[in-house]
Parts: sequence; C-alpha cells; structure tokens
Amino acid sequence: MLPLKEKDKPIVQKLLSAGCCARCVLRFCCVSVQAAYRKPHQDTLKELKAFINNTENSKSQESAEENSKSHDAAVSDPAEDPPSKRAKLEPSETGCLPEDDAAAVVKLKDEELSVCVVCLGILQELCGPTQAVKIAEKVKAEKYEFDTLVLSVSLPAQLCVREHSCWLHVKKELREKSMAVDKDDVIQVKEAFKWIMQGQVAKELGGVAVVTRSFFEVGVEFTHPETDADCHFLATTCADCFKPTKNKQSVFTRMAVVKALEKIDDAKFLKHYPCPPAQPSSSCISQDVQCLHVSVFVAGRYNKFCRSLPQTPWVIDGERRMESSVEELIAAPILSAFRADGFNFSSSGREDVDVRTLGNGRPFAMELLNPHRSRFSKVEMKQLQETINKSSDKIRVRDLQIVTREAMSRMKEGEEEKTKSYTALVWTQKPIQSEDIAFIDDIKDLTLDQKTPLRVLHRRALAVRQRVVHSMTTRFLDSHHFYLGLKTQAGTYIKEFVHGDFGRTKPNLCQLLKTDTDILELDVEGHEGLEPIPADTG
Repeated sequence: MLPLKEKDKPIVQKLLSAGCCARCVLRFCCVSVQAAYRKPHQDTLKELKAFINNTENSKSQESAEENSKSHDAAVSDPAEDPPSKRAKLEPSETGCLPEDDAAAVVKLKDEELSVCVVCLGILQELCGPTQAVKIAEKVKAEKYEFDTLVLSVSLPAQLCVREHSCWLHVKKELREKSMAVDKDDVIQVKEAFKWIMQGQVAKELGGVAVVTRSFFEVGVEFTHPETDADCHFLATTCADCFKPTKNKQSVFTRMAVVKALEKIDDAKFLKHYPCPPAQPSSSCISQDVQCLHVSVFVAGRYNKFCRSLPQTPWVIDGERRMESSVEELIAAPILSAFRADGFNFSSSGREDVDVRTLGNGRPFAMELLNPHRSRFSKVEMKQLQETINKSSDKIRVRDLQIVTREAMSRMKEGEEEKTKSYTALVWTQKPIQSEDIAFIDDIKDLTLDQKTPLRVLHRRALAVRQRVVHSMTTRFLDSHHFYLGLKTQAGTYIKEFVHGDFGRTKPNLCQLLKTDTDILELDVEGHEGLEPIPADTG
C-alpha cells in the first residue's frame, strides 16, 4: 500500500490529470518512503488509480444511499414528487460515475505511454534496469579501484520551471485542504532517482555500496532539447539572474533558474508559462556516464644534480628550450602508477635552471587529477620512489608519500619565514687574499632592499622587497675565486645579492668588497624551518 492519506486524493487526481507520472505524484504528496519509489512505476500508477477509484466508488455509494432514502420516502408519502421526476434522481443502472468525475478519469488516459510533464521521463523508463546496466558497464570499462561510490545526477534546468508550474497547479488545492506543505517539502527528482537507482547499480557492480559520500563519483546527465526554451521567458522577467560568463555555454544554468523562480511572483509566472506544463512528446536523453575520483595528493622532496634542468617545462614562444624538467621526471612515473588523467605540480620555492638543489631536498607536492588507482601501501610508495630515482641521474626523490590536501597547502604557508642555505662560487674582478674576505663571516642579519630583478621582471610585478641575509661564511679558493655560504630568508635573490643587478639590490657583495663580483655557480644546500610533510593517515 502507498503511504497516502485521504486528504491526498484530490492532489493525486489533479496531478494525474495534468500528466504527471506516478512517481512525481508521490513526490508532490511529499512521500519520503524510499521503498514506494522503487516499485515499478506501472504498478504504482495502478495503485494510484485504485486509490482514486475507491474515493469515487464511495461517493457513488453515498449518492445511491441518499437516492434510495428519497425513493423510500416518496413511496410512503404520496405528496412527494411524481415517479417521472424521481427517476431522474435515481443512480444509473450502468454504475457509471457522475459526469464531472468521469470526465476527470477520462483524462488519465495512456499514462503508461505518455512522458511525464514534470520529470520528462527521468522517473519513468530512464531509471530502471537498463540505466543501471549502462552505468555499471561504464564504471567497469574505466577500471577504477574503489570500495564505495556516490551517484550524482545532472538535470535539465527546465525541470525547475515545470516543477514550479505543477506546484502552482496544486497550491490552491493544498490551501483548501489546510495542508501545511511548503514547496521545499516536495521530494526532489534527483533524490527519487537515487533512491530508485542506488540498489540496482550496486547489484550490477557486484554489491559495491552506493553511498551519500565517497571519493568516487559516478555522474548521470540528462538533457531535453525539446523543452530547452521553457526557461527563456525568465531572461526577460528576471534579467539580473542571467549574466553571461566565459565558461558557461548557456546562461540558463540550474542555479540561475532556481534564483529567478524564487524572485518571480505567481501571477507573472502564470502569465508567461502554462499551468500545468505542456505535454512533451519525448523523454530526456541520457548522456554519457561520467566517472570521477577526487584528487589524490603526493608529496616528497627532490634533489637536482644538473645545471641544465629547469624545474618546470621551459617553453618560450611555443618552442621548447630544454628536453625535460624536474616536474616531468618526477610526474611521469607517478601519473602512470596512479593512472591519473593529469596533475598540478607545486613546490616550496624554485631554483633556476643552472642551480643545483642538494642537502635535504626541496619539498614538492603533486595533485593527481581523477586517479583510477588511489591506494598505495608504504612499501608500494617506496618502490615508486625507486622507480623515479632509477629513471634519471639528474634528480633524486625522497620521503615520497600520499598526503592530505591540507598538508599540501601547509607547504606553501609562511614561505617567507623559512630559512634557506646556499653555497655560491664567487668571482672577483680585483685579486683578493683570504684576509680580504674574512670580515664577511662576521656580518649577521643584513637587510637587503631588492628591486624585482631584471631577469624575472617579465613575470613578477615591479616592487622593492626586503629580505634578510642571516649569516655568511667564506672559503678562499684563489686570488679571484672564493666560496660563499649563505643562510637567508626564503625568497632572497642570491645572484642579485652577489652581482648587484645594476644597483637594484642594496647593499650587495660588490659594495661590501669594493670590486665587481659575479656568481659562477649556485647550489641550494637546505630548506630549514620546513616541517616534514605529514603522511595521510585517513
């Protein structure tokens, strides 16, 4: 039995007469019992008809009883109406319903064949075993690894307009029956769709749990070109709700339509749109099923041993300048292992193409987009790390692990408060002795004013940035060369501190030594103040 009450009967009659499918009738009656939607919709329709007929039969019975009483009274009282007049008041021997009620029932024709005026067929044949098989076959073909999945549904925006029209159609009836029902109480099409489909999809996938929250999402999209124009009148009545954007093909997004329907008053809506909605000639079209796994984040540290390797692909005017990059050497094996569609690479700072990264390595993280495999044991991550390290002698990776999104974002926080260590090979124009550079070892917390270097001015805004050189050490090499060790605030331009960048960095090493200096080699030795990237324990 359907969980309907006596007061629901006029609403059921009105909706069926308007061309609503059985499941949409349940939605407007605010039926939240999921099992009711899982019944075959033809069976539900029969139950709804029986539900209405019980009402009509009881009305006929009441009418017959009243007429019978009148007849008996006429026999006992000769003063009553003559038999010719009494005959008109007696019920028909055929047992037909009263004329108005019969006309209403006639409207309930061919519901099994007609497309619902509200859901446009989505809660009819489009949410049955055939659809479940289609979804399952797509998931199996993509070869994702998952324990659970969440089913999502994308509906045409015009369903909102049609639902609003049907709501107005029954609104007066609800008010007359003193039924305190809000439009928000109506069960959403997508909710009903999920209630019907979740069990069927789970069965087709061998019992995989279809839940409300999961890292793996299977999306079903429906379109209905025949009724696309249903929303268009809203663009003139609520123009401020529909603003063109670069990334949207149509201004009539579901959110924009919902917003417009909240603003438009009933009279204006009814002036522009039929109530109830017009009968469609075709059902929605089910688009390709889309599978998507949430991003997985992998992090670690890398060393770079080559002075001709950029951190990221180096392409200028469409022409590649270097055959590879740190990013590509690390990403290729990881992408392959996780079977991801793409990635985003980030790191704690970056080094120039001719700078080596030594010591404990530079922290990096990768966001793997739509990975088909997402779980790796610590042993498997160690093996993946070794695969990367064996693929090239230009880089080396350590501490490779899966992390949370929050851990990845923390890597970039407080970047300028971190301390970094460098070793630079410095050339001096004037000959020097070890005692000429010894004073540098005593300089502490030297504040620099660094105007944006000329070499990065094309990609960084012109500004003067203050940076601190915390300490320096020197190691004499010969009369024109020495090694300079530096501990600096992260973000300090070391090359510009050494050669001055035409006076754009003040003070600089040229001023300190009173001779022109230049940097021949630079190595990043360490990243201090950087927390080890925590593993994802979730």
